[in-house]
Order: sequence, then C-alpha cells, then structure tokens
Amino acid sequence: MRHRLSSLVAAALMMPAAALAHPADTGTAPAYMGREHVDWSRDAVIYQINTRQFTPKGTLRAAMGELDRLDALGVDILWLMPVQPIGEVNRKGTLGSPYSITDYTAVREELGSMEDFKAFVDAAHARGMKVILDWVGNHTAWDHPWASEHPDWYETNWKGEFVSTPYWDWTDIIDLDYSNMAMRRAMTDAMKYWVRETDIDGFRADVAGYMPPDFWEATRTELEAIKPMWMLGEFGQRDLHDYSFDASYAWDWAKALEKIGHGEADATGLYGFYSEHASLWPKGAQRMIFTSNHDENAWAGTAYERMGPALPNAFVLMFTSEGIPLIYNGQEAGLNKRLEFFEKDPIDWRAHPNADLFASWIAFRDENPALHNAPWGGEMVHVKNSDEAKVFSFVREQDGNAVFVAQNYSAEPVEITLGDVPGEGVWFQRPMEDPALLAYGPAASPVIVRGPLAKGTVLSIPAWSSSIWVRNER
Repeated sequence: MRHRLSSLVAAALMMPAAALAHPADTGTAPAYMGREHVDWSRDAVIYQINTRQFTPKGTLRAAMGELDRLDALGVDILWLMPVQPIGEVNRKGTLGSPYSITDYTAVREELGSMEDFKAFVDAAHARGMKVILDWVGNHTAWDHPWASEHPDWYETNWKGEFVSTPYWDWTDIIDLDYSNMAMRRAMTDAMKYWVRETDIDGFRADVAGYMPPDFWEATRTELEAIKPMWMLGEFGQRDLHDYSFDASYAWDWAKALEKIGHGEADATGLYGFYSEHASLWPKGAQRMIFTSNHDENAWAGTAYERMGPALPNAFVLMFTSEGIPLIYNGQEAGLNKRLEFFEKDPIDWRAHPNADLFASWIAFRDENPALHNAPWGGEMVHVKNSDEAKVFSFVREQDGNAVFVAQNYSAEPVEITLGDVPGEGVWFQRPMEDPALLAYGPAASPVIVRGPLAKGTVLSIPAWSSSIWVRNER
C-alpha cells in the first residue's frame, strides 16, 4: 500500500499544472471585506456620552435635553457608557467605575430609571440618531449576584479565588469564565433584553478581544434576529471583523499623531498605520479614529496634551481619511481637562470654535461620497510630494467625487511640488479662513481657488495646517 501511494504521488507531481488546477483556482477572488454593515452607518459619526459628566445633573433625562444640540452638530451614533448599577465591594473612588457592574438588565439610580433610558432612545430615534450601549462582558463587580449564585461562572486562580483581569489594576472587578456555556447563555440573553425592551441599535463591547470570537459570532446572530445591529469592539485585531463587529479601535492612528505632535516623528509617522490599514485589514472594516475618548482623556491626557500642535490637522484627518470618526463629549466645547473617572466632575460647557468646526466638517463629509465610511467611501491613494517628511498628502475618490488632502506637520510654512495625482478635471480649494481651525464647509466663505491639481503643481501650506481640494464629475 505504501508503494502504491508513493507511485500515485509521483504521478501527480509529473502531471502538468493545468491538469491539477481546480476550477475554483481560476478567475478573480472576491476582496476581503469583512462583515456587511447597516446602511445607516454609511456616513455616520460617533459621539461618546459619559453620562455622569455630560450634564451637571448627570442623568439620562438631562442628557435628553442635549439631543437637539447633538442633532444640529450632525453626529449620528450616540455611544452611551455603561448605565447599569455599579458594585460597592472594592469600589474605586466615591462613585465607582461604570465598568464594574452588578446587574446587567437594570439602570443605576444615579442616572435615572429604565423608563428614562427608553425615553432617551426614543428621543434620539425621533431625531434620526442611533444609540449604542457600552457592554461589559469580560467581567462583573465582585458583588454581582452571579458571584454567589454561580461561582463556577468565574475564572479562579490556583487557590480557587476569583481573579481580576491579569496585570491591570482593575481590582474592582472579577473575570468571567467563557468556557461555561450557561454563563454565555445568560450574557447573550442580557444583551438581547436591551435590544428587545429598549430598541437600541447596537453595542460598544468593552475589551471585546478578551472574549472568544465564537461567543461574539453566536451572539451577533441572535441579536440580528431581533433587528439589524451595528457593533463597535474595543480591540485591535482584524479577525473579529469577519463575522461579529462592524468597527474596531484604531489606536495606532492616535499614537502616530501623538508622536508627531511631540516631535518624536515627522509626517511619515502616519505611513505605518495607513500601510497596514490598506494591506492587512478587511476592505470593509470601519476602524474608529479618535483624538479622545473616556480612557484617553482620563488616563493619558486631553487631546491638547497628547497631540499638541498636531491636533488641528488630526481633526481634519479624522473627517477626511479612511475610518469612522469619534467625538468625545465636551470636545466641541474645547474640553481641556482630564475628567475624573470615579467622581462627579461635569464638563465645563462653553462657547468654543470647535462646535462650528465639527459641524462644518461633518457636513463636508456628508456632502462628499469619497469621504464616507467603508465600504462606501473611496480608498486612500498616496500622492507623493517633494517634502514627505513634512507633508502627508492623499486623494480619495468615489462615484465621480474626489477629495485631495495635503497636511503640513511642521512648525514652518512649506511649499511642495506634487507627484502624480489620480484623475483629471477642475479642482476647487476649500478656503482656510483660520489656519488654526480649518473651518471649511457650508459655514465657510465661498470657494476661492479653482484650477488643476496634477504632477508638478506647487502648493503652499501654512504651519500645522491643511490644504483641501474637491473635484466633482457629477
């Protein structure tokens, strides 16, 4: 038998390659897209609400009073941080962490009632906005009833004791054991409860990568049976995009801009992120890009601290490059302090140019299909220029609409000469009324420059500023 098998293998190796080819090995393979998304995420912008600090009262009813303003700002997806009751055992600070939960299907008294939550969702829907709930599935508070009623639902150490997530200082929580199918069932049912009872539109999954992919795949399937979902996962690995998640965190995007802002990298510091985004990730992955969020603000610093002079360009890039943008509550008011995480520390709401800036950029993004989220928007094409260490430049094009972006990441004005620019036609430059704000869009003055953009075109760009051009064939 061994001789017979050897002979067959030898014969196969001698056959022409064409004779061995399977019909499926010819033609063109489909692009690696990841899972499909709900259509309403096409040009969506996310807005994160830290409900405790969002208003002086810190309630859902008070947050409801801000919905008209958020609607006018133009944001689409409202991400509510966890609303459930917080544990008291090993609590951090006076009020505790919203990520230390004692009851998955309740609203904590500090924020209001379940009826208040439902009213918030209904009011958001009435204005055309969607609501996603922050979901903490990796762990619970020490005093969650599951800990006493189902101790086998938790991870334990060699002494049989509950454990917090290793190496972090999350001493107010204990980890769940995802090898326990009964626990998985209870977790999925709790998520389904919020969709059925409150009509939310999806979830932001805390430390999503700490839980097994098959849990998320099965849970997403059950949630979709209730209504179409949109899910953001706190993770940085591509494979969860295949079946479970629409969006993930693009931490490397923010880190690159921080290094540029602190003089630790030049404009080419952005190449690493965008190269991997183009080559490694699914074409349809919606990667969340942000200058701040609750973690960054509380533990790493404000956007101003972290990105310094690169921040105005970061805002422009957030709304023009590939990725789904996130605004953290208060940024439209120029949030310049680190909000306390375990105490009451309301946002200092004030008039600030960022409000008009964000509204203008969101409107500009909505108007230009090239800038829409994956998979609908155009892929970025690198446009080389004569000073790449200082200027990052690219084009996105979709359905006859193209947007060209050139950003000066240096403290001096620069003059650059462009290399090849995709496409032909007349380009219109968006005006720079204030280089520090880059307030383009409907709120800005009429178009002031018209002309070609092509190989050899010379552009002048002020320090830490951007030059934006639009071409339409429609």
